Amino acid sequence: MATTTKKPLIVITGASSGIGEATAKLLAAHGHPLLLLARRLQRLEALNLPDAMCRRVDITDREAVLKAVAEAEAAYGPADCMVNNAGVMLLGKMTEQDPAEWDRMLDVNVRGLLNGMHAVVKGMVERGRGTIINVSSIAGRKTFPNHVAYVGTKFAVHALSENLREEVAPHGVRVTVIAPGAVETELLSHTTDASIIEGYQAWKAGMGGRVLSSDDVAKAIEYAYNQPQEVCIREIVLAATRQQA
Repeated sequence: MATTTKKPLIVITGASSGIGEATAKLLAAHGHPLLLLARRLQRLEALNLPDAMCRRVDITDREAVLKAVAEAEAAYGPADCMVNNAGVMLLGKMTEQDPAEWDRMLDVNVRGLLNGMHAVVKGMVERGRGTIINVSSIAGRKTFPNHVAYVGTKFAVHALSENLREEVAPHGVRVTVIAPGAVETELLSHTTDASIIEGYQAWKAGMGGRVLSSDDVAKAIEYAYNQPQEVCIREIVLAATRQQA
């Protein structure tokens, strides 16, 4: 009689749209139970994925993240992978941008990411295996106009990830950064400066209108995770072929 191997639990933050949603669908198709976290619970539930626990959680609420992970692990077993995808992009000129937007990006993109890593890393170290995948941006490697605070948060994601990788590598735990260029998601809609949004649309049109899709990035996440545990893809940088910067 053929036997099936139960796939381990994967946690995905920011799973209600974009890269998080695409990743959830892809990994669910491969039989993984999922813990899906986002502020929009109805969007999570509408995905109707099998073995998916959906919880309304703001990633900046450390206790809520810990509680949700503990609940999912009680139901599905230890988390083998954490995909820290939740993020916010609020672009603006430093001379004009509301500092409250800097605070929001720091809270979600940096503190929220730390909360996600914190919720799983101790258990992974104790078990001697696990993978943390942090979704950053090409803006974590180079600067762009009107991106000062956002770039700062994404450079932080790269630095935090690399330092954690060094810390947990001796315990058999992997840390990977996924750094996409422009992606067709809701992220730009967070920006409140209409002129910046118009400029982006003109820039996109100038390179043929093709940027990455969420599915493109989800496939990169799946690729990194599906390597043997002894192989750590430290970083994947991907962008549309026509994107020069």
